[in-house]
Amino acid sequence: MKLTSPAFADGDPIPVEYTCDGDDVSPPLAWSGVPAGTKSFVLICDDPDAPGKTWVHWVAYCIPGDVQSLPQGLPALKILRQHGSMEQGINDFRLFGYGGPCPPPGKPHRYHFKLFALKEPVAVTPGATRADVERAMAGKVVDQAQLMGTYQRT
Repeated sequence: MKLTSPAFADGDPIPVEYTCDGDDVSPPLAWSGVPAGTKSFVLICDDPDAPGKTWVHWVAYCIPGDVQSLPQGLPALKILRQHGSMEQGINDFRLFGYGGPCPPPGKPHRYHFKLFALKEPVAVTPGATRADVERAMAGKVVDQAQLMGTYQRT
């Protein structure tokens, strides 16, 4: 499976528009090479370079298996019915949906967008945490892909 964005290439800087210094909207994402039998997707975005712990920026799940992209600027809601009842969890900003890169000044941070193809949807409530979703994914992952972007504040 391959995860891409028309906004930035793997390893490239994330445009300001998708960060706390810009509009802080979710970037558009697309994926291909989905394994046959995929019923659902989970998307997690995190920053392993954050001080103290890996910072979770986005947890999205119950993305239908026939969906192969997400548009820019998804609303910060628990359930997105216009996207097949996709659900969004709580990020480390304590908000639903996407929270863009907002590192302290200094070295660039890496932001990993991780997409997991599942053989069945996860059974968690809307507003779940990353830990809740990862527990529910156990034994259901059939493939995964990653897109990494960077962001630096000076």
